[in-house]
Amino acid sequence: MPESSDIAVIGLAVMGQNLILNMNDHGFKVVAYNRTASKMHEFISGPAKGTQIIGAETLQEMVDKLASPRKIMLMVRAGGAVDDTIEQLLPLLDEGDLIIDGGNANFENTQRRAKYLRDKNILFIGTGVSGGEEGARNGPSIMPGGNPAAWPLVKDLFQSIAAKTDDGTPCCDWVGDNGAGHFVKMVHNGIEYGDMQLICEAYHFMQSVLGLNNLQMQQAFRQWNDGALNSYLIEITGDILGFQQNNEFVLDKILDRAGQKGTGKWTAINALELGIPLTLISEAVDARNLSALKDERLNAEKVLSGPATSTIDKSETDDWLKALGDALLASKMVSYAQGYMLMRAAAEEYNWSIDYGAVAQMWRGGCIIRSVFLDDIKNAYEKSPDLANLLIDDYFANAVMNAQDNWRNVIAKAVVAGIPVPAMSSALAFFDGYRTGRLPANLLQAQRDYFGAHTYERVDKPSGEWFHTDWTGEGGDVSSSTYNA
Repeated sequence: MPESSDIAVIGLAVMGQNLILNMNDHGFKVVAYNRTASKMHEFISGPAKGTQIIGAETLQEMVDKLASPRKIMLMVRAGGAVDDTIEQLLPLLDEGDLIIDGGNANFENTQRRAKYLRDKNILFIGTGVSGGEEGARNGPSIMPGGNPAAWPLVKDLFQSIAAKTDDGTPCCDWVGDNGAGHFVKMVHNGIEYGDMQLICEAYHFMQSVLGLNNLQMQQAFRQWNDGALNSYLIEITGDILGFQQNNEFVLDKILDRAGQKGTGKWTAINALELGIPLTLISEAVDARNLSALKDERLNAEKVLSGPATSTIDKSETDDWLKALGDALLASKMVSYAQGYMLMRAAAEEYNWSIDYGAVAQMWRGGCIIRSVFLDDIKNAYEKSPDLANLLIDDYFANAVMNAQDNWRNVIAKAVVAGIPVPAMSSALAFFDGYRTGRLPANLLQAQRDYFGAHTYERVDKPSGEWFHTDWTGEGGDVSSSTYNA
C-alpha cells in the first residue's frame, strides 16, 4: 500500500527545508522532493534524519506517497519555474487535489494560475510566507489566498506551523480569492522596504548630524525597541550596529549598494496603476536604485558640494534622539497607512473581501515587519471595518499629530545638513497633503484645460459636471474627453 503523507513540498532551498522541518515538528507527515535528487538525499540523511519526513526521487513517487486529496506545496523560484512544475504535476493529479505556491509570486501570475487550475478542477492557493529562514523553521507569517474550497484542506496545517501572538492566535488566516494572498504579501514587502529605508535614514542622521558612534547608536535603537517603535527591524538594527569581527564593526565594512528582488517595485507599480499615492515605499525603492549608482556617486562627490557639516551641541543629543524617534514613528505610521490604502483599492478592483484587522494579526508575529503597533491597527479596523485611512483613527491621528513638531524639525535639520531623508520627507509631504482640504490641483486642472481642453469641475457646481474655458480666445468650444488614468 502507498504511504499516506499529509503534504509534499517541492523545492529544498533554505525556506523549503525549514518549512518541512516545522511541519514535522507539528506532527505532519511530509514528502520532500527536489528536482536534483541528490539534494533530497542530503536533506533526508542530514537535517531530516531521525524524523518521519520521507523523500521521493520522482514526482510520480511523491504523488503516490500522498493521501487524497493530495496537497503539494511549491517552494521554487518565482516565475516560469512555478508554471513548469504545475504542468509536470497536472497529469499526475486527480480532480480536487491541491497545489500551493509558497514563493514570492507576482499576484497577477497567481490570479492567472488560480483561473487556469480552477478550469481543470484542481484547487490552488497562492500564499505569502514571511519570516525568512528563522520564521520558516520556528513559525512564519502565512498569508493564503486562492480557491476558497482549498482553505479547509490546509487550515489546520498552516495555522499549526505559523507564528503565534502572545495570546496564542496564529499569524495566519484566509486572505481572499485568487491573488489576494500574494497581493497582501507584496504589500508587506513594500512596507518592509519603507521600514528599512526609514531606519537607514535615522542611522545616517545619527552618524552625520548627531556624531554618534556605532555603540551609541546601538544603545539608541535598543531604547527605541523598548517603546512605541518596538519591532523586529529595530531590534536587529541594534544587533547589527554592535556586531564586531576582529575588533572591527562589520557594518562599517559593508559596501553601500543595496540589492532588491523586485517586490518593492511591484508594490509601487501596482500603486500607480490603482491611483494610490504610495509615496514612501516608492521613495524607498528609488533610494535602493540610487544606492546602486555607486561609481557615479563617487564621481559626483568630487564635483558637487553640499552645505558645510551641520552638527549639534552634544548637550542636545538626547533631545534630538527623542525627535528622531518621533520622526521615525510618524513616518512608519504613514507607510502602513499607505499600504492599507493600496490593499483597499485592490480589494475593490479585484472584488476581494479582505479583513484588514486580520491582516494586521497575520503580521503581528513571524514576519519581517512585525511591530507592536500592529495591535493598534487591528483595533482600528475592529472598531471601524470601513476605515478609509489609518491616519484618521483616533490612536494614529493623535500619535502622528503629537510627533509632528519633532518630525518637521528632524527633516528641516537634515535638509540644512545636506542629509538625504527621502522616505521621511515624503511621508511628511503625504501627511500635509492628506490633511489639506484644498490643494493647488485647481491650477493644474486649469493648465490642462488651457493646453489640452481637458475640462474641469467647479466648486460652485455639482460634482461630475464638466466645463471648458477658451483661455486664449482662439480655442473655440471643443473640449477633450475627461477621464482618470
